[in-house]
Parts: sequence; C-alpha cells; structure tokens
Amino acid sequence: MIDSRTASHVLSQIAAYLELRGENRFKARAYVTAARGVLSLGVDDLSPLLASGDIGKVRGLGPATLSVLRDLVDTGSSRYLDQLREATPEGLLDMLKIPGLTAEKIHKIHQELEISDLAELEEAARSGRLAKIRGFGPKTAERILKGIAFSRETGVLALYPHARAEAEHLLTLVREHPEITDAAIAGDVRRYREVASGVTIIGCCLASARSADVATSFTRIGGVKSATGAGTDTVEIHFVDGVTLRLRCVAPQHFAVALWRATGSAEHVELVRARLSERGVVVDGDELCDNGSVALSIPDEAALYRAADLDYIEPELREAEGEVDAAARHVLPRLLDRADVRGVLHCHTHYSDGKSSIRDMASGAQARGWSYIGISDHSAAAFYAGGLPREKVLAQFEEIDHLNEELVHGRFRVLKGIEADILADGRLDYDEKLLARFDFVIGSIHSRFGMDGPAMTERVLRALDDPFLTILAHPTGRLLLSREPYAIDVDAVIEKASALRVAVELNADPHRLDLDWRHLIEAKRRGAMVALGPDAHSVNALDNVGVGVLMARKGWLEASDLLNARDADGVIAFARSRRH
Repeated sequence: MIDSRTASHVLSQIAAYLELRGENRFKARAYVTAARGVLSLGVDDLSPLLASGDIGKVRGLGPATLSVLRDLVDTGSSRYLDQLREATPEGLLDMLKIPGLTAEKIHKIHQELEISDLAELEEAARSGRLAKIRGFGPKTAERILKGIAFSRETGVLALYPHARAEAEHLLTLVREHPEITDAAIAGDVRRYREVASGVTIIGCCLASARSADVATSFTRIGGVKSATGAGTDTVEIHFVDGVTLRLRCVAPQHFAVALWRATGSAEHVELVRARLSERGVVVDGDELCDNGSVALSIPDEAALYRAADLDYIEPELREAEGEVDAAARHVLPRLLDRADVRGVLHCHTHYSDGKSSIRDMASGAQARGWSYIGISDHSAAAFYAGGLPREKVLAQFEEIDHLNEELVHGRFRVLKGIEADILADGRLDYDEKLLARFDFVIGSIHSRFGMDGPAMTERVLRALDDPFLTILAHPTGRLLLSREPYAIDVDAVIEKASALRVAVELNADPHRLDLDWRHLIEAKRRGAMVALGPDAHSVNALDNVGVGVLMARKGWLEASDLLNARDADGVIAFARSRRH
C-alpha cells in the first residue's frame, strides 16, 4: 500500500535527480508539480484512485508521472528513480541540503571539478579550487563551508509542523493495528521542540507477550527503506521519504511510565527519578516500585508526578528549565491558551509582498475568532519586498479607514501598522511625522546580517530607543534549518526592551519561531512583553498563530505576558505609552 506522502516524496526525488543531472528544467518542474498534487490528496492508499482513473484529474499529472505512480503501486518502488540513482552520485543529493546551493550550481561543480560528495566539496572549498569556478569566488566558497557544517548539524531534523504532521499520520497507522489498544506521540514532537529528530510513538499492546511481534510488524509496511530492532518491542524505522519512526510497544500497565520516559528530556527524567528515589520509589524500567520491589499502579502520568510530590508538568515544559522545582512549590505558570489571543499583529497584504487584500486578511482574522488584525506591510527601505513609499502608506490608511467604518458594528478593527526596517545605524525607516500616524510600529532587520556581535547589538539597542517602536520583530534573524541567528547579545536586547516597554516578538512563521523558547523564558523572567506575530503573507498563514501558541507555552508564557491578549485599545495604548 503506497500513500500519498510516499508517492509525493518519490516524485520529488526524481525531480531533484533530473535537476542535478542538468536535464530540461521544465521536465523537472513537471515532477515537482505532480508531487504537490499527489501530496494534496492526503490518502493512505493510491491504488483505488489509479484503478478508477480518478488520479488523472490531479493537477500536474501526465503520462510520465502516472507511469511512475503505477510502477510504485504495483511493485513498491520506482524503476525510473532507481535508474536515476544508479546514474547519479548519491552525494550530489546531500549537497542540496546546503543553504544557497542550487541544483544548477551543484551540476556545474560536478561537471567542472568531478566532485561527487560533501567531503570532496569541502576539500575543494578549503583548497581554493571551488573559488576558481566562474561565478563562485572566495566568498561563495566560504559560505559553502559554513553551509556544510550547518547541514551536518541539522540534516536529520524537521521543522515542528512537518514533524507533527508526520507524527499524526504515523500515529493513525499504529492505532489501526488490531492488537494496539492505545498509542501516543512522545519525544521531541510531544514537547513542541522547534525542530524534531524524528517521530517517537509509544503503543499499548493488550497482550504483552505479543509486543515484540506487533512492533516488528511495522517494519514491513509500505515505504520502509530500512529498520533496526526487529524481534524486539522497540524498532526504529527509516522511511524512503526521510522520516524516522521510533516505535515501542508495551503492556497496558507500563504505558504511562513508558510514555513519561520517552517524552521528557533526559535531564527532566533524571530530576523526577531523583525525587521519586528520595521518597522510596524506584523507576525500574517501565514500572515504579516501592522499597519492597512491589510495582505501584500508575494509570497515567499525573499519578507518576503525584508519587514524586509534584504538580502535573505539561509535556512542553519537560526540559529541566526549572519546571520540577516550580512543580514542587506549586508555582507552575498557567500556560497561554489559544483562546487568550484576542487579535494578531504582523500581517502583510498585497500592498507589499503579501498575497491577500486587507479586506481578505481582516475577514480571515474575523473567521478565526479574533477581534482585530494589525496590518504591517514592509517600509520603503525593503524595496525588494515591495516596501511602501509615503504615498502608498497614505493610500493604505484611507482603505483601512473605510474598512473600519464598515466593520464598526461587527466589533472588529483593522489597526494601522508598519514593519519598518532597522537601518544599519539603528534608525527606523520613515520620519517621525509618518511613524506617529501608525497605531503600532514593528521594527526588524532585513539587511547587513553579517555585522559582528557588538555592532549588531548596538544597532538593535539604538532602535529600541526610538519612542515609536512598539515591537522588535524576529530578534535573532534565524531561519530554522537554513540560516543561523546573526551575532547579537540577546540577553542585553531583552533587558533593554523590558526596561523601555518595547515588546519582543515571537515570530510564529514555522521557519523562524524567533524568539526561541529558551529566550522566551528569559524574557518572562525579566518582565518583557511578548507579541505573537504570524508574519502572515496570506490568509492561510494566519494559522501560524497555532504553532506560535505552542512555542509560547514552551517558553512558559501566560496571557499576562502577551500583547495580543489585550484588546485593540490595549495594544494602541501600549504603543502610545512610549511616545513623547
């Protein structure tokens, strides 16, 4: 049985190989389009769609791609993909993981230097051979070296939303097994880690003697590339689409303890284990036993924490960041809930680089239950993103005023904002007269990422002094799995932002999630206000708020810590409180 995810991955790999081989780019693009179309089907078995011919209605599928799908369903593999793999050095595919290194550039490197893997590429970059290729140069070689190191660190990781989707898909498969009575996601995904190293699932097997057989049976499902642990109750399965599943099947009486052990960080588990030991309770595998080695009844994780004299600790907090001490003292935070979010800030429209109109963005926010939306298109300095000159700002103001007149009886408001570039010297784009007309002002860095730490920190600290700045957006500039944060003293920025009452942003774009949850804990400790921004460039991207709430919870945030938990008047009052 071949599902749409597996089929989509195969089509995507074919496209990648075609690009790496320098084939016609339109041919490669056809496979990319087909991969997207197949993925959108979201089905567990493509066979019925192929048999009925309905799959031919999917956008982008033609005779060649349909042939690949038929081969995949009939044989479990693609002969065309196998042929491309045999004819293409496998190491070239690894090079695609390096930020900024396109398939076209990889093909050129391979043709001119006969380089076939990362080790050879690294050597060529260090020796100067790479810099001699026309169109490359020393700076490109240096960036590639940094990219190789970054790729090695992040190569097995996936962004949280992608990992979560894979986990939900695999959880459904596990729960469908007739001998599994319950199953739950554990590990990185359950703790809302911003990137995850794979999917961990604990399955509850009614007949404990069958746990090993049940776990092993999953190594034989469709799309498996390789597996380890067959014959035991714990298997690690690597799928052809790059996903790794760690599955453990246990008896019902062991389920809660096994889930707890597989969820928390190693440090968290050890801290709780130590408290249990102090109270005469021993963690023996997946059991809790008293001093007489008698197994205790632990029906759920809450019972385990009670045995350690602790309040229940939510999975996302189990990182050894002070949560065990807080649970012992009964001072765990009342974590933010999605219902606490009353409106959204940091949203783009087609006035700059967004895809939707102001009206559509407002309707989307209203449909999601919010009472306001803050429009914040790019300022003039961001010319590459359609930044707004003064006349377009004034035109947008007029449109927002008209829209608010329509919406007045619907108790929904559109706020006038801007994402103003923080220039190299720390000044905000636009003059004070124009900045004063916005309901709120977001400041962000979109240029000169390579400044050294002291200079970048001073740049941001100077921006915080501007009385019109309301929110500091994506403060570290990171792009998860593709760009490291720029050099900046985050603690110094948070401290000054707190003192000057500038909100720091939790940018909820899944590629950013910036501030990081670890910095959010520090922001809360210092009393800084946090603004949750979806950085939405379309109506659908407003849903980034969901991921943002999860990361806010992981950062210990409560409703009182969040600017968006205030109503529209509260947001405007916060912004104006700094102006003088």
